[in-house]
Amino acid sequence: MKYLFLVIAVFMVGCSKTATTPTAAGTGPTAVTVEPDLDANNFKVAHAERFPLTTAGDYTAAPELNVTGVVNPDVSRQVPVPSLATGRVVEIDARLGDEVKKGQLLFKVRSTDISGAYSDYRQAVKNEELSKIQLNRANLLFADGAVPKSQVEIAQTAEDNNIVVLETAKEHLQLLGVDPAHPTGIVEVFAPTAGVITDQQITNQSGVQALTPPNPFTISDMSKVWIICDVYENDMAQVHIGEYASVHLIAYPKMVLRARISNILPTVDPNIRTAKVRLEVDNPGVMRLGMFVTATFNGLTKERHATVPAAAILHLHDRDWVYMPTERAGYFRRVEVVAGIMLPDKMQEIISGINPGDRVISSALVFQSTVEQ
Repeated sequence: MKYLFLVIAVFMVGCSKTATTPTAAGTGPTAVTVEPDLDANNFKVAHAERFPLTTAGDYTAAPELNVTGVVNPDVSRQVPVPSLATGRVVEIDARLGDEVKKGQLLFKVRSTDISGAYSDYRQAVKNEELSKIQLNRANLLFADGAVPKSQVEIAQTAEDNNIVVLETAKEHLQLLGVDPAHPTGIVEVFAPTAGVITDQQITNQSGVQALTPPNPFTISDMSKVWIICDVYENDMAQVHIGEYASVHLIAYPKMVLRARISNILPTVDPNIRTAKVRLEVDNPGVMRLGMFVTATFNGLTKERHATVPAAAILHLHDRDWVYMPTERAGYFRRVEVVAGIMLPDKMQEIISGINPGDRVISSALVFQSTVEQ
């Protein structure tokens, strides 16, 4: 019993010393203690004055939707250049990417089609000459009363038919690119319009088929281009045909272009749930096919959102948060927000989560570092 009282006395003395031991005086900063609440987003902080607060501002603007897109040719301004005759390419005078003018020589083809077409043309010429002689003879005989009028009519019909055959044979040679007066086995193909060669399917000595794909060349007018954007299904309400979007070129970040929404394709990609939106824009001369761009669609009605310093937003696990004081002194709550665009003076738009006038900690990262300690 004596030993039991002795142990209890020693224990009470030790407890009394622990509870009454004063904190050593020092010149360092006051320690901050964070006590997590039962709610993982609530925190109790001693010396809360060390974390200054800021009031959320007010920002009114039309909502924006930013999507990516790719520069494509305007298919209505693309002109295929087929070979006019079947044969073998013997000369190429233009290359992929070249800018050509209307009437410029593109390539030459040696073709056996011309020999047959020229043979038909020469035969048509002889037949027309013969029928013309017969018509003149019939007219002379009819004038002398040697033949009836029916003979003149038969000769006239033969002459008319041979003229049609001759004109057809001549047109056939012209379609092949050959001058009937100077026949040759080489067919020259010229550019039907001005533009940039955006596709080439031939090389020297390659074979080509007349008016059959693939076409040897494709010429595109690059003065106007299309931008094809992918817009998610849940953002389609912000996109309307006939409205305009701001286009930012990744290659030229300081250049902003104005593009009109000309079409929204009627199908949605079942895998990524996006629809194709087509923009039409004038090419200032720097846009190339395949370029990546960012298109910004602006809503018609303005919306009121909050603004806070960018430092007041904490990016954690791919989500945005701010710390707000609660009604209880020394208590703060972590609130998830949806951050918007950056604004001047290092301010950032808050689309949802807080309202203008709400108070938040001005430096969320400092507070988070204290919490983690």
